[in-house]
Order: sequence, then structure tokens, then C-alpha cells
Amino acid sequence: MHVIQCDLPSGSALRGDAIRNAYFHDSYRAKLARPELGIVDIFFALFGYTPLWMKVLLIVRNAAAKVFGLEAPTVGEIMKPTVRREYCVGEKIGPWPIFFIADNEIVAGRNNKHLDFRLSVLKAMEGDTASVVVSTICTVHNVYGKIYLFLIVPFHRHGVRSLISNAVVAKRL
Repeated sequence: MHVIQCDLPSGSALRGDAIRNAYFHDSYRAKLARPELGIVDIFFALFGYTPLWMKVLLIVRNAAAKVFGLEAPTVGEIMKPTVRREYCVGEKIGPWPIFFIADNEIVAGRNNKHLDFRLSVLKAMEGDTASVVVSTICTVHNVYGKIYLFLIVPFHRHGVRSLISNAVVAKRL
């Protein structure tokens, strides 16, 4: 199997309070056949090739979120994300604002009144083996955040695994 569930890497920026306060978290790892890739290239190898069916689900979800006054990406950010070589904290990468960026990790996400989420894409080295670890952490603020996660987590798990596996099979990673 290309993708395995794992623990949040000890070197991740999501360690500490973020993981301790999380209502939900998960992490998935895959080996990198292309260890020379930079973290921005790895991010877009994963999230720059989202299948149309997944984009449509995200657009529908975002339309519903906006009805409830939640901030969500635009259709354009979902359908055709802007790709640049360099990013910094506060800018958007794909549809999400960046909260942390280093040579080996990008943490992006969004804060909303029901929940906050963070997505980490981390390039990890274990000896001579390079891997990518994609981690998600959600902190809920109320019962609506818990209900949302109850409904979305099965789709999230399948979607993240699919994105990573597709990138590995296509030799983008």
C-alpha cells in the first residue's frame, strides 16, 4: 500500500498545544520517490491535482458553509489554485491561508466560529528515506463543529488517502 496512517511527526509545527487541544487529528505517510522536491512542489503534487468529483463536493460544502456565515474558499480557488514558487505566512496556498512555512513543512488552514483546522504537509527524513506526511488537526468551538466533523470525517479520510495515493501512482512525489 502506498499510504499508511501514522502518528503526527515529532518535528511538526502542529506539535504542542495544537495537538493537545485537537478534537480530531490524523496523519498519513507515503514514501517520496522524488526526495529532491521542495515543500511547495510536494504541496501542489498532492493538492494541485484534485479530481473533479472532489472539487464539486468542496464547492457544494463551501456554498453551504457560506450560508451559515463561515469563511470558505471561492470557486476559483478550488477549481484553479494559483501556483507560485515561493510563499510566506499570511498568503494563501491553494485555497488556504498559510500559518507556518519552513523548508520542510507548510501549515495552512482556516479559523471559523465552529471550528479551526490546520493542514500540515511535512517532508520527513528517516535515514536515507524521504517521506511526505499529511496531517490534519481540528479544534472545535461548539456543538456545530462536532456535528460538522461527524459528517465530514469519513469523506476527509478517504479524500486525503486518495490524493496521496494518486500522487504516488502518478510519480509526482
